[in-house]
Amino acid sequence: MFTVSRLLVLLSSTLTLLAAPVFAAEFDVSQKDKQFSVSTLKIKVGDTIKFKNEDPFPHNVYSLSDVQTFDLGSHGQGAVKTVTFTKPGTVEVECAVHPTMKLIVEVSK
Repeated sequence: MFTVSRLLVLLSSTLTLLAAPVFAAEFDVSQKDKQFSVSTLKIKVGDTIKFKNEDPFPHNVYSLSDVQTFDLGSHGQGAVKTVTFTKPGTVEVECAVHPTMKLIVEVSK
């Protein structure tokens, strides 16, 4: 049998769990054969994409999108570069070395 105080403790613990912050996710996107491993990706604000170069030549991942502008610079085989997305919207990601490489990132709240 639950006492009122025990019920209040249980309810308080449950509400604390419900109000706990949601942790951001990490997504892996590789660059291989002059293309990204995915062409579109849906993520949330605060999530991070790790870009790994699996080609034997450099890539330069960047975005000029209004939502998120970045330039990861030239990085060779095996290098991993990360970007954390801070605003909702559509981000077009490209490679400065290989203009046919394109990735659309849909960032939601």
